[in-house]
This record gives sequence, structure tokens and C-alpha cells, in this order.
Amino acid sequence: MGMLRTTIAIENPLQPGVRRELPETLVDTGAELTWVPRPVLEELGIVPRKQVRFEMANGSQIERDVGFGLVYAGGTLTIDEIVFGEASDLVLLGAHSLQSLNLKVDLVGRRLVAGGPMLAACERFAA
Repeated sequence: MGMLRTTIAIENPLQPGVRRELPETLVDTGAELTWVPRPVLEELGIVPRKQVRFEMANGSQIERDVGFGLVYAGGTLTIDEIVFGEASDLVLLGAHSLQSLNLKVDLVGRRLVAGGPMLAACERFAA
């Protein structure tokens, strides 16, 4: 499987209109959440709301702060949990954000593409 990088933007939903772009963000469908450098989130006024434990690819575990922000990618946006990345952490667009953005990874075209209609429950059937 190849790697894909894209530009994302992050915005504080409490301060509309102020965004920070993060070019060359790694799209990582194996990472649950989106990871953004702590200084970027702090500059936007996004605050940690909880701590989450993560298991890294090498089996080690770490804890990171998580807050809420708007994530822009592939021509759309969503609100999502965002990890406060430390200096040694990668900048990632995670699977949860991709699903919420309704985007899919096109590795052949090396881009994000629309996911098509979202699934929803059927209407109730009359008995």
C-alpha cells in the first residue's frame, strides 16, 4: 500500500474564520484520530478536553491530550477530536476524520475522493 499526503486545515469552532493549513499531512487510515502539532492547536485557541492512551505501531503506549476542532480536507469539513501532537509525533489525518468527511483514499490517483452517499437506516416498514 502506498502513502498519500494532502493539505488539511484546522479551525477552532469557537473562533470561525481563523484556520491553519498543514501541507504534506500524512493520510493514515491505520490511525484512528487526526494528529496536529500542539503549538498549532494552542495558537488557534483549541484546548485539551481529555487525555487518551494510544498504542503505537511498535507496541509502546503513550498518552496525549485531545481537543475538538474543525477539520478541512478534500473540499469538505467536519468537527472531530484532534490529538495534541508533540514534537516527535507525525502530523496525520486519521480514519475517524476521513469517515466523518465522507472521503476515501484513491492511491492510484494519489488523492482523496468523495465517498458517495452515506449509509442510513431505512424507513420503517408498515406491518
